[in-house]
Parts: sequence; C-alpha cells; structure tokens
Amino acid sequence: MEKVWLGEMEYRQALEIQLDHVERRARGKIPDTLLLVIHPHVYTLGRGGHESNLLVSSDLLRKEGIPVERVSRGGDITYHGPGQLVGYPIVLLAQPDVHRYVRALESVLIDAIGRFGVPGRSVSGLTGVWTGEKKIASIGIAIRRRVTYHGFALNVNTDLSYFRRIHLCGLKGKKPTSMSEFLGKPVAMEPIRDAIGEECWRQLGGLA
Repeated sequence: MEKVWLGEMEYRQALEIQLDHVERRARGKIPDTLLLVIHPHVYTLGRGGHESNLLVSSDLLRKEGIPVERVSRGGDITYHGPGQLVGYPIVLLAQPDVHRYVRALESVLIDAIGRFGVPGRSVSGLTGVWTGEKKIASIGIAIRRRVTYHGFALNVNTDLSYFRRIHLCGLKGKKPTSMSEFLGKPVAMEPIRDAIGEECWRQLGGLA
C-alpha cells in the first residue's frame, strides 16, 4: 500500500483527490493507497446524519469561517481540525463487505495507538475506537466500484472543545478524548503517521 502525506488541506480539496484516486484504483491504474491529511476546522455530516446533532447555529460557524459539509460517507456528524490525523484508505476490495472493512480499520487504529501506550478498544454496536469510555477515533466510509474512500479521524493533539458543539457521531452524552489528553503530553504526528501506514499495509492487504 502506498502512503501519501497531503499535509494540511481543505476538506473539499482532499475529497476531490480521493475521488480521483477511487476512479484510478478501480481501473487498476494505481495500487491501494492511504491518503493522510490534517484538515482546517470543519464539521461533516454523513449521508444519514441529522442536522439536529449540530448544537450551534450555522450563522455562528459562518462568522468563524467553519464550514459544515454534507458528504457521502456513512455515520452522523463529526469534527475535523488541527491536531487530528485523518486517513483515507483507497482500497480495492475483493468483496465489498462494509462490516468487515470497518472492523479492520478499528483494528488498524487500535494496534497503531497501542504502540504509544494508548489502549484502544472497539465497542459492540458502535463504530470507531474508544479509550476507556471516551471516543478517540471516528470512522465513516463509502465504497464505489468496490473501492473504499472516506475513512477515519484520530484525535492526536486535537482541541477537544470543538466537539462540544455536536452530539459526537450522533451519540448523546458520549465524550471525545485524544492521545495527548490520555498521555498528558503533546504527541509527535510523524510517528503516528508511520505506525498507521504500517498497520494499514499489514491488515488491509488481506481484504483485496
């Protein structure tokens, strides 16, 4: 799997890059690819998301220059922003088994953050990765022509106050956490990128 670091990039620009990669992967022009990126502040609503889970007015967000994007992934509302690592695996699946793929992404993240002393776990009936009772990573995916896109968002050094403006992933009362909050210190992003890249290569290759 090829790993591509996009740096900091607006959400819509990264989505265009994803869709281009999806089409080229479906035609066999490129290998499976992991796009990694950090987005400026943005809230995204999945295709089944409810606007009622956004707890502040759109006027306030407009004044702050924070967009709200309705997108094609599964899941409800989430936040992306500085200090959060977002990954978009572009993977051609042998069988478009959404459940199996999502569980594989959870495993990738659990094993990656575990290398840094942060315990992650999956929760039956919920999507994403949890540390204790708090959510540390969200997952929302889509599949087109048997190729995956969208993906995961891992809170590394994220300012968690932005999550107070939403019901996280549509779950009332659930709170977020980050690697830096759990460890009590800032976390370097590059080693996390490397660990996730290695785990994606190891665990997602078997789905092709």
